[in-house]
Amino acid sequence: MGRYGRTVLIIVVIVALAALTLGFKTISIAQFQRGSEDTPLGLSLGLDLQGGGHLVYQANLTDPETGESVAVTEDQMESLKRTIERRVNGAGLGEPIIQILGDDRLLVQMPGVSDLERAKSYIGETAQLEFKRREINVPREATEIGAADIVSVRADYLPTPSPTPEPTPAPGATATPDASGQADQTGASQQPVVLLVEFTPEGAAKFEPILTRMQLSYLTYQSELSQWFAAQQAAQQASGQGAAMTGNPPPPIYDRLDLDVRGATDLGYELTAGEISRVQTLDNTYAFAFPPEPVAQGASQAPEVTPESAQARLGQGATVLFTEIQGAVDEDTGLSGDNLARAFPGQHAASGEPIVNLEFDDVGTRIFGELTQDIIQKEQETGIRDQIAIFLDGQELVSPEVRQAITAGTAIIEGDFTIERVRDLALLLEGGRLPVPIELIQERDVDAILGADSLAKSVVAGFVGLALVLTFMTLYYRLPGLVASVALVIYAALVLAVFKILPVTLTLSGVAALILSIGMAVDANILIFERMKEELRAGRTLLMSVNIGFDRAWPAIRDGNVSTLITCAILFWFADQLGASIVQGFAVTLAIGVVISMFTAIIISRTLLRFLATIRFTRGVRAWLPSGGSEIPQAVGGD
Repeated sequence: MGRYGRTVLIIVVIVALAALTLGFKTISIAQFQRGSEDTPLGLSLGLDLQGGGHLVYQANLTDPETGESVAVTEDQMESLKRTIERRVNGAGLGEPIIQILGDDRLLVQMPGVSDLERAKSYIGETAQLEFKRREINVPREATEIGAADIVSVRADYLPTPSPTPEPTPAPGATATPDASGQADQTGASQQPVVLLVEFTPEGAAKFEPILTRMQLSYLTYQSELSQWFAAQQAAQQASGQGAAMTGNPPPPIYDRLDLDVRGATDLGYELTAGEISRVQTLDNTYAFAFPPEPVAQGASQAPEVTPESAQARLGQGATVLFTEIQGAVDEDTGLSGDNLARAFPGQHAASGEPIVNLEFDDVGTRIFGELTQDIIQKEQETGIRDQIAIFLDGQELVSPEVRQAITAGTAIIEGDFTIERVRDLALLLEGGRLPVPIELIQERDVDAILGADSLAKSVVAGFVGLALVLTFMTLYYRLPGLVASVALVIYAALVLAVFKILPVTLTLSGVAALILSIGMAVDANILIFERMKEELRAGRTLLMSVNIGFDRAWPAIRDGNVSTLITCAILFWFADQLGASIVQGFAVTLAIGVVISMFTAIIISRTLLRFLATIRFTRGVRAWLPSGGSEIPQAVGGD
């Protein structure tokens, strides 16, 4: 008994470690992290058991000069694979399965991912960061409109677009202006005096896009302002009516129009915000708000503008020049994501709001410093404060104002960001561009409910199969069968523990391979027990029968399992080349199961049988005889 006590103790320690590994869903020892709180026993589950996303991308590389497709190199595909692995892992989207398919395709499987759209944004995002200078209130003369495009410039009441006849007023009633906007008999008028500019048809076609662009710019600003007020009201209702507004409203940046009227009195004025949206047109005539009369010295207010006074200021043959005041113009600065040394999430020191911290390289530090210094200098000279607009793949992230020159090479991106959005931006910027452009050609979203159902059925099938095997082995082979049953339970625990430690992503095909390896482990025990029966039939002692039975069964066990391992290697190689992850998972799981089955059959089963053969109460030959072995001599077991 003492000869095998140490080995039995080692087996007990191994089993205890396996039980502890499976008993805790997550394992964290220094940098060693394994397991998950969301899966049974903390195992890594594949798409078909856990649900998730299955994506296949095609690498598309073209020659910038000819536009023709160019073959993607192996190094480029490996770089693409590493970049996507870094992005997905950094985003905390689980353990991805990423494989290169053929020469130019990439398979990405993400078990447990429920937000597939977010995952796709990580993978396909090129993360091209651009810093542009946003100049505010940039004038542009509308040189496309010349004197030949304008027929006349005059002042009058605002015409009614569709005049309708007015009924004759009843005695004592007040008359309304007629279609031309003329006053009634009392001299009162309900229509304002406007500047009417009549264009030729060609001139109107040139001016219409300018006006449309300005009106759209102002309407966009109004929409942004309304959204800001709506968000503030919602926040106030959520936190209490007395809560103060937070943040700043969007700055009043929109296109405007300057009119330079040359007449008896030269008038230069800019339409206000509201006047931009109220510019009206009748055929080829546009009506612009007319500037008020100047206030005479000593007067308290300006006199009322009348068609006569306005026309007197214009005179005959007046002309007008238009200048478009562009609210914002973005200019390239030469600063891009290539000059970014580091990007990481953080919180603003004063407000605590989530921000993205940026650190530039030497070139980026110089460009950014010169840019901010130039903006501050312009503000000191003109009073106009430009902005730096930050774009990610053409989409504006934020356009902060520059309050001081930044020459240290560090900056922050702040705005209406959540902590998750800040982390996402930092990961995209830190990951850089993809080495080659990719296109999503296949997408499959596996429902988590379907995965859970498959997992439940797999577990039931595994327990039923294991229970049937244990029952058969115990009833037929008696004490050796009971030992084999214990070894199989230990085998199952060791296999699952190894799957968790490596880790191995367990798929539905992997479960099938696990059940198959259980059958192969039973097959090894049957070979050993049948050899033991032959030795007992020959009249050998119990302990000698155990030793000889193992020795003579080992070549058959070895050859059978080695051939299976060779088959697993072939399956794995072909699956890796073809991207058949299901077959690959089957091969890996079966190979691990076969190796551990040989360990449990040769080490655990053999040690336990030897140990029991030396114990007085278990040395009776009857307990060792399989059914139908009554013809075996009742030899006495011994050492």
